[in-house]
Amino acid sequence: MTTTTKKLLSTYNLGNLTLKNRAVVAPMTRVSAEKYGNATDRMARYYESYAAGEFGLVITEGTYPDEDYSQGYSHQPGIANVEHVGAWKQVTEAVHAKGGKIILQIAHAGALAMSNVYKNGTVAPSAVKPLGEQSPAFGGEGEYAMPKELTLAEIKAIIASFAESALRAEQAGFDGIEIHAAAGYLLDEFLTDFTNLRQDEYGGSTENRVRFITEIIRAVKEKVGQRIVVGVRISQAKANYFVHKWANGEEDARIIFETIGAEKPDYIHITEYNAHAPAFGDSGSTLAEIAKKYGNTTVIANGQLDHPDDAERALEAGSDLISLGKAALANHDWVIKAEKGLPMDSALENILGPTPSLKDQELYGYAK
Repeated sequence: MTTTTKKLLSTYNLGNLTLKNRAVVAPMTRVSAEKYGNATDRMARYYESYAAGEFGLVITEGTYPDEDYSQGYSHQPGIANVEHVGAWKQVTEAVHAKGGKIILQIAHAGALAMSNVYKNGTVAPSAVKPLGEQSPAFGGEGEYAMPKELTLAEIKAIIASFAESALRAEQAGFDGIEIHAAAGYLLDEFLTDFTNLRQDEYGGSTENRVRFITEIIRAVKEKVGQRIVVGVRISQAKANYFVHKWANGEEDARIIFETIGAEKPDYIHITEYNAHAPAFGDSGSTLAEIAKKYGNTTVIANGQLDHPDDAERALEAGSDLISLGKAALANHDWVIKAEKGLPMDSALENILGPTPSLKDQELYGYAK
């Protein structure tokens, strides 16, 4: 351990888990499950390799909670039925055998769904067509479909589906679940002013627009919160609108994080393009620092923390844990290299080759 990684490599208590260090594998879409969402042996080997590489915690790719509208793309894994539970057990057992901890991210695609094997169309808080176009990499083509506005009964059913899926995740052996409320998917669509035009208790003010997220947190915690970790992921940027910022800046952030924090999740996972950049404007606090200020819980920072020095700096600034995407993908042994001061593999070259196309750079986030 070097002086620059002293905090990074220290233990941390997250809910009822003791993590061996502060390095977390961020959730990354893989499209490698079977057609109807069953996890595979290939996925088990993939997640196992991060545990073998000494990451303190692994968070899975987004996993759909129901067989109605939630699946976002072909070969996305599910946690919507008993068969999914059995398939995921090979993953959790493989990770645990290597001494690792693993959390399942539960995600509802909402209006950004590009393909759904159950063929039920798309839903959203309001009938607002998403910006941009679908990604061919995830089975999409052309413009997004116009979503159907959810009824109050359907909203309550989705809340219940998250709670039931959390219980199934526990049965599959996961150490916790992460509620995906980021990146422009359904929960974030409720939070966002221009995709949520509702006139009921789920629309209008920021306090109302965050209600759907907090009711899901509450339902999940009532179902499993005494036994496994429950976290939530938040971002400003969206998969289809990368530059989005909350309209009222830190005041919106205060309302969002105070309201979420009042539900006592075990952590809030913040993802920004650059975790060290001010959240609003050219100066001020980062979004992770604001979440720590108002959320009253563990904060995970994510965004260009690829070098151990950058990760350590985020921890020194107040984040409790850091998560890595492309750097972890390129270095499944990132923690071991950080501890020994060894050079990291280049994410660009390891994933895409020495000269990735501009299209690939944009797809994987390097050109943004």
